[in-house]
Amino acid sequence: MIDWHSHILPGIDDGSQDVTESSALLKMLSEQCVDTVIATPHFLANSDTVETFLEKRKKSYDALSQQTSEDCPDILLGAEIKYYQGISRMKDLKSLCIEKSKLLLLEMSISKWTEYTVREIEELALSRDITVVLAHIERYLKFQSNETWERLYGNGVLMQVNASFFTNFTTKRKALTYLENGRIHFIGSDCHNLTSRAPRIGKAFEIINNKLGENFTNQMNEYGHSVLKK
Repeated sequence: MIDWHSHILPGIDDGSQDVTESSALLKMLSEQCVDTVIATPHFLANSDTVETFLEKRKKSYDALSQQTSEDCPDILLGAEIKYYQGISRMKDLKSLCIEKSKLLLLEMSISKWTEYTVREIEELALSRDITVVLAHIERYLKFQSNETWERLYGNGVLMQVNASFFTNFTTKRKALTYLENGRIHFIGSDCHNLTSRAPRIGKAFEIINNKLGENFTNQMNEYGHSVLKK
């Protein structure tokens, strides 16, 4: 199982604060049958350069990797990039893709997007050697029209949701419907800490297994691993 969205790297953003907490988060993910976790610390273009961010990320990863055990999930490095107008012209954007892939995790504003914004997402998806993945789309669903979502799906934009979309009683049915209809490509824990934002991805997949069956889950994970190899 792949955790597509996490803040497990220590001391780099509002996620894990130190190596001890990161190690505990990895242990929890392993106990929830996660074999690969994508580390996606926040990248904000107005406060960091790509070069500085990559240096900080490497330092954080190196500190954590010295403390990881053999049975912890594999860690792939990525970023959660905050969208801003003009991002399609950003140099070195591809270096923020998830390691070993063309996948770029993009965090959008929780509001109605302008036509400019939608067109720029499409431009990113169509004109560069990048596959756009929108982070935790459940936060934006109600703000965008059906037409907007159809445009994005039609242009190859992939969608990630958080495990809480499935574990929350009020949204569980909607999440399962979206997943069954191919509207969700990836699931992440979006874990930040051991308390208020601890990983619950194992519970989400338990719900999915009970409703859609283990074959569905296995196919989803096979797809995820295949995408990481492209």
